[in-house]
Amino acid sequence: MLAAVVQLNTQDDVVLNLSRAREWIARAAAAGAELVTLPENFAFMGEEARKRELAERLDGAFPGPILSALAEEAAARGVWVLGGGMPEKSDDPARPYNTSVLVDPRGTISATYRKVHLFDVSLPDGTSLRESSATSAGAEAVTAEVKGVRVGLSICYDLRFPELYRRLVDQGARIVTVPSAFTLTTGKDHWHALLRARAIENQVWVLAAAQHGKHPRGRQTYGKSLIIDPWGEVVAQVSEGEGFAVARLDLAYQDRVRTSLPSLLHRKW
Repeated sequence: MLAAVVQLNTQDDVVLNLSRAREWIARAAAAGAELVTLPENFAFMGEEARKRELAERLDGAFPGPILSALAEEAAARGVWVLGGGMPEKSDDPARPYNTSVLVDPRGTISATYRKVHLFDVSLPDGTSLRESSATSAGAEAVTAEVKGVRVGLSICYDLRFPELYRRLVDQGARIVTVPSAFTLTTGKDHWHALLRARAIENQVWVLAAAQHGKHPRGRQTYGKSLIIDPWGEVVAQVSEGEGFAVARLDLAYQDRVRTSLPSLLHRKW
């Protein structure tokens, strides 16, 4: 499977953001990608009150502009598209879910994953973020089949909780997606290390599409969207600014890694 990670610099203009996302999906598809992954917050990064207004239903009954953009582009390009994280209506109108949406080449939702671990931190640089104040947490690990391959879904801060990825592997995941808006402060020290660790310990392919640059409310993200192989090698990376990277996910190579170093079979718990 040829897969792509798209790097964006999302702002608070939804129309412009979706237009940019569509453009990069089209470019990645033209480069041969069969699965195109977008970062967390691909449609909007701005005031929390606006995010509540933008929250959409994802039951397929009344698709909003964000879901429609994903579905239309997936169908037009004949590719799988992962919308890395978007506001989904919850039972609490003030706290929508942060949901990763997987759309198939027909434009139909294949899977949705609601972010489980919410980013409530005060960083050394003075940044204070309380995702739980405006977001409801999910409670389920989710995998889906893409072209006959099981893919595990996660979002950003989930990366720091290895037990989630063990659960995804137990469900048969051979690829995991980690769409993110990692802060510059944490990203420069932890982004590569954590992603490589998840790849190595679970012997999976990792697709980590990321936000990059400056955003509203003083946010600054690290970028460096990555594709990592089951041995922990970075096989593709986006540099500065918007762009995408593509790599072929060699499942036969993954089988050889898992056979030569059968650590997953040696687990006690």
